[in-house]
Parts: sequence; C-alpha cells; structure tokens
Amino acid sequence: MQNKPEDYIKAITEAQGLISVAARRLGCSRTAVYEAAKNHPEVQRAIDDARERTTDLAEGKLIQKINEGDNTAIIFYLKTQGKRRGYVERQEVTGAEGSELTVRVIRE
Repeated sequence: MQNKPEDYIKAITEAQGLISVAARRLGCSRTAVYEAAKNHPEVQRAIDDARERTTDLAEGKLIQKINEGDNTAIIFYLKTQGKRRGYVERQEVTGAEGSELTVRVIRE
C-alpha cells in the first residue's frame, strides 16, 4: 500500500519529527519518508514544524532549569546566547611557558 502525504504528516506529527519512528509507524524506510518530504512540500513542513515544537519544548525545559538555579543550564545558556555580552569561551594557544608559538611548514 502506498502512503499518502496525509499519512506521512500524521506519522511525523505523532513521532514529534523523529523520522525513524514515523517510518516504522508507516511500515516504510526512512528514505521513503525523506522522498515524500522532497516530493510534497507539506510533508517537509510537517517535519520542520514538529522539530520546531520539540526545540520549543527543550528551550522551555532549559529555562525551567535556569529558574531552578541549575549551574550547568545557566552556563550553557550564557555560552550559546550571551556571546554579545562577552560570555564566550576562547582558547589561547602559545608556545612553552607562554612564549611565542613557532609554526614550521614542510612542503613536499
């Protein structure tokens, strides 16, 4: 039986955008789901929408952890969203004991 775009959309939505789960529910391969998305823009929109909803859920959980004072969540948020305020992790590369680093290029 050939799945219709509506079938893909329903399975993708129920699987929260997880393609392997949607494919299993439809009795087809992941490749078939991706092909349906390529051939039917509404199927691709369903994938995009489901993933956006999951991202919204994850962001909500992150904010919840920040509000609870979870240091790991706070640090993660600042490293990813607070860059323009200076919360950037950077590495400085120097030679031994802080001296200049010498790079030698060998060409064959």
